[in-house]
Amino acid sequence: MARKTALIKISGDLLSKKEVIDKIREISVGYFTVITVGGGTQINEAFQGKGFPIKFGSLGRETESLEEKQLARDVLEKNQLEIQDFLAEEGIAATAVIPFMDVASVLCPINGDIFVLATYLGFDSLYIFTLKEREEQKRKDFEKYPKIKVIGF
Repeated sequence: MARKTALIKISGDLLSKKEVIDKIREISVGYFTVITVGGGTQINEAFQGKGFPIKFGSLGRETESLEEKQLARDVLEKNQLEIQDFLAEEGIAATAVIPFMDVASVLCPINGDIFVLATYLGFDSLYIFTLKEREEQKRKDFEKYPKIKVIGF
């Protein structure tokens, strides 16, 4: 029998919180666990530092240049490394990925919440770890997807 699978999307604002790591540990006991890490706040800061416009559409942040896409990817990869280090220090077996696709060498950033929806059919359970103040809205956004559990920290 195949091991059950779980995807956890973590807001980049939660990377260093111990209770987040504890919840990942709890979930990973019964599941092959994949973590995708966001980075909206950090990407906004990086864009501001470079003077790039911050523009959102219905699918999330919109980028206008390859440099913007690369910068967003760099921030997400930094967050990916950070969560991988936390997991290793805590002895938690999980794989970390970023919500980004390379389609025939075209960089395609994917909003973390959209990434969860894109992977919905493949996973047994999906979690969105978000800030407490975003929890209620996220619950509304995902209420028609029974496998998605929103948890605020």
